[in-house]
Amino acid sequence: MTKSLLALSLITASITMSATAMASEHIAVSGSTSVTEVMEVLGETYHQNHPDVFIDINGTGSSAGIKSSIEGVNDLGMASRNLSAKEKKSGLVETEIARDGIAVVVNPTNPVNNLTKQQIKQIFEGDIPQWSGVGGNSDPVVVTTRENGSGTRGAFEELIGLTTTINGMKVSTISQHAQVASGNGIEKTIVANNKDAIGFVSLGSIDKTLKAVAINGHKASVADVINNTYPLSRPFLVLNQPGKLKPAAKAFLAWIMSPAGQKIIKDKGYISMS
Repeated sequence: MTKSLLALSLITASITMSATAMASEHIAVSGSTSVTEVMEVLGETYHQNHPDVFIDINGTGSSAGIKSSIEGVNDLGMASRNLSAKEKKSGLVETEIARDGIAVVVNPTNPVNNLTKQQIKQIFEGDIPQWSGVGGNSDPVVVTTRENGSGTRGAFEELIGLTTTINGMKVSTISQHAQVASGNGIEKTIVANNKDAIGFVSLGSIDKTLKAVAINGHKASVADVINNTYPLSRPFLVLNQPGKLKPAAKAFLAWIMSPAGQKIIKDKGYISMS
């Protein structure tokens, strides 16, 4: 190959690479670690069918995801709780992509199968320190919770009544002795490896390493969330700034709400919106 042909070949390759780079799209998605679990599957599936679109997903927690959406740091935010009144004032567009139950979980070897909401409240506040207080053995209860800013924790506290107001500020009443897990996966691991632990995780993430207890006699199941008999459920939200959603992110969100996207959500154990 002559020098001129080689130079022409390199220039052509460079132009082709530049055109490919220009054609690719990156969508930044951040927020709830609970939503992250299904969002990663959605993103991977979408990329397989749209190889020029790359979806960068970062599980930072609901509060962080909402803040990033308000500040315009991400393209799409994820939240697994309802927005506060203050957050709603930002004008963010909320798209509910699914609903999820929050399961109260124990180790599979734990004999306790049912708890009332009041018993759960007392356990997490430290007022029932031993499993014998709810029909179990005499071992001490090991309470595990999520970190501050977790959408799962925020929804759980709201639904169980684990907050109080001090000097005009809402604060958590979960025992200060509780072990704190920074993520849904870590919470699962703690409970799965400690026969006396109790925690709460997304219903869609339940597997054989955990046992979900019934609440007020109602099982932690998709069916009971749909018929509103299971008392702990919350939305999975995708957030964006109004009028600023770029075409690639808009198309991805539309696909999530399509039958194909909603089937993935349903197959992962969550409640679809269709």
